[in-house]
Amino acid sequence: MNSRRLLGKVSGACLFGLAAILLGLVLPPTGNSVAAAQTGDPEGKKGHGSPITIVEQGSFFVGGTEVTAPGKFDPTVRSTSDAGQSFQIDHLYVQYQIPQHPRRFPVVMIHGASSTGSVWESTPDGREGYQTTFLRRGFAVYIVDFPRRGKAGFPSFNGTLGALLDKQVIPNRTNRLSDQGAFIGVRLGPDFLEYFPNTQFPKAGLDQFLKELIPGVTDDENVIVDALVALLERIGPAILVSRSQSGRFAYLTAIRSPNVKGIVDYEGANQPFPVGQAPAPLPAYDGFLVGPGAPVPLEDFLKLTKIPIQIVVGDNIPSFQPTADSAARDSTNTTNFQEAVCRDRESSRWRRIAVATAGCRNLRQYARPILRS
Repeated sequence: MNSRRLLGKVSGACLFGLAAILLGLVLPPTGNSVAAAQTGDPEGKKGHGSPITIVEQGSFFVGGTEVTAPGKFDPTVRSTSDAGQSFQIDHLYVQYQIPQHPRRFPVVMIHGASSTGSVWESTPDGREGYQTTFLRRGFAVYIVDFPRRGKAGFPSFNGTLGALLDKQVIPNRTNRLSDQGAFIGVRLGPDFLEYFPNTQFPKAGLDQFLKELIPGVTDDENVIVDALVALLERIGPAILVSRSQSGRFAYLTAIRSPNVKGIVDYEGANQPFPVGQAPAPLPAYDGFLVGPGAPVPLEDFLKLTKIPIQIVVGDNIPSFQPTADSAARDSTNTTNFQEAVCRDRESSRWRRIAVATAGCRNLRQYARPILRS
């Protein structure tokens, strides 16, 4: 099966996940707490299917580097000093499952900002997530925590965050998306706990959704792409499924690795454009100009014209709204990206799906497997 036909099958699985929603009574929130904004029974029907035969599963780390602090290691000194010691950093964590009689290409699922690979495992209200959806459809599934996130760990040692003796390996700061910022930013509603009328988000899982959000440290796209390329060198050709922040990483990985046979991208951000062809910066809600992702050489960009690409976009995209207005810029830049790619390829090898026209409503990329049944 060629990669184009395979991507069609992957696309069908993605749309199946989007369309198979949890149906139920939609009630307005009765208070200003997360608990009050939830309806339904989070331990109710989960829609689990029949058993799946898994012939191999496990986890491993790939990529990364080693850093060593100057000095001499003294085993008699308690672990309050890094002198003379080495540490493994910036590797990728991978968990995988391979079903019986797998399809030709596996699927690699890459999480976005403020989250880990757990977002692909289950929906917040306890139903099967994309991991199981694709396994049921015969795909081997690889779910990653990219470097400096989740089980991959982050470069910190003994003492100040990110400092190896006197060298600051990563900035001494963390970042975290709040409940309020996440609710509005992923377009569940115009204000915290005020859902859009057309929402199909499973409200019973709101607290689980918010608990998926984790603190992070400064990301490095070169480190992340290096690790993804190393993963593909180990497992071979694959389809990448990305969302939000990781959209750019998927495209840069495809530029670097011929093992990328297709990309399914849920509202990816910061797509690369050819040098000299990037669109103009777009204004944020406060007038601050935000540019697109850093450009790449034309010869690299043209590599993206050789593989199938599908982008899925949600609705309820605001023009100017604090926290959520980035969606409008991302949507515009996605259109610009599509036009740039299609200038040098068969347009039939590109597909953009607006979930609203596919019969779904209020599905932002963050809800990726949330509405999976």
